Amino acid sequence: MAIGIDVPTPPEPDNPEDYDYEKCPFYGQLSVRGQTREGTVVSTDMEKTVIVEREYDVFVPKYDRYMKRRSRIPAHVPGVLDSLEVGDEVTIAETRPLSKTKSHVVVEILSGDQ
Repeated sequence: MAIGIDVPTPPEPDNPEDYDYEKCPFYGQLSVRGQTREGTVVSTDMEKTVIVEREYDVFVPKYDRYMKRRSRIPAHVPGVLDSLEVGDEVTIAETRPLSKTKSHVVVEILSGDQ
């Protein structure tokens, strides 16, 4: 619980001289605040970024039914959790804005190849 939420701390980076400590919640100064969400990785095409998709239900009172919706959230991948693939279940946490679209960081890999 080194970052304020109950997730296991990954092992230290292999090469500390080349590691980006500025955008790492575990070994750097990046603070984690706000919401944590779980989702599935649907894209790993960008460097140090994944797209996490989460599906949820919304109640529609007019029809008295639920409707499925999904949101796609870009999230930063710290170097110590670099082994993500499409289909992995992950936990992401909200942070300060890291770029124009990224305000989340991956903090835990729930299932998949670890």
